[in-house]
Amino acid sequence: MNTLSYGLLAMLAQGPCTGYELMLQIQPVWQAKHSQIYPLLAKLEQNGFVRFVEVPQKEKPDKKVYSITERGVEALKQWLPSETSEPVKRDEMLLKTYCIWLVDPSKTERLFEERLESFGKKMSKYKSMLSELHREDDNAERLPGAGSASFGQYILLKRAIDSAQMEMDWCRWVLQQLQEQREKRAAAEAAKDAAQ
Repeated sequence: MNTLSYGLLAMLAQGPCTGYELMLQIQPVWQAKHSQIYPLLAKLEQNGFVRFVEVPQKEKPDKKVYSITERGVEALKQWLPSETSEPVKRDEMLLKTYCIWLVDPSKTERLFEERLESFGKKMSKYKSMLSELHREDDNAERLPGAGSASFGQYILLKRAIDSAQMEMDWCRWVLQQLQEQREKRAAAEAAKDAAQ
């Protein structure tokens, strides 16, 4: 199964949707077209990961409303804690966050810790490259101007640093949320055990 298939399952884990609704929901994190989504939904249905019901419409073809099956949920549970690919325009981690509630927080914490470490290394690399760029520039006291040959590299490095910082802040926040959830769950279990 490809990553988009898992993404569709992740969306359906939130509740039943039509193919069109899935396309709209997935757009903020993954660019996908009708021509990709509908064949994947058919394949997921054939393999027992989703099912659909047809809803009659007046003056329009009947629409299919898809829902995830238990087999689809199990596939998501296997996919979610697996190693996540490096983020690109299509970021698998963002798709996984749709179904993060399906597994124990301790299993998902590792994903965010790895992402945090990865962006920490990138941040160091970008800052080193920016320092080198300033050393090479005639006047290290000021920023390269728009007419400077290093301006494009400077603004891309600045963007990369800002993006890495934002990603690291987000990962820390998610890890804090997962930790609090795990602590609440442990306290509830301890209280239940004490009551017995």
